Amino acid sequence: MAQTKADRSAAAKKAAATRERNQKKAQSKTAGTKAAATRQGKAAGQAAGQAKRAAGGVVSAGKKVAGAAGKAAKEAGKSAATRSRASGGARKK
Repeated sequence: MAQTKADRSAAAKKAAATRERNQKKAQSKTAGTKAAATRQGKAAGQAAGQAKRAAGGVVSAGKKVAGAAGKAAKEAGKSAATRSRASGGARKK
């Protein structure tokens, strides 16, 4: 059965609305991922500063320095991975 012009027009409007919703959803997801990467990056910077302060002390406990340095490295790795995901680095299919 042939489609009327009104049917085609309605279908086109529905498709356009769906595309717009999907686009907004994708932008929102990307923004959230970038925000998470920023938070993780700041946490890494704070951990690095803490490690630097612990190492600079007159009586520095090796365990405290190593722990803070390890945490800084871990947070930096998380931040980099998240930022990569936000920029479309390793996309899943």
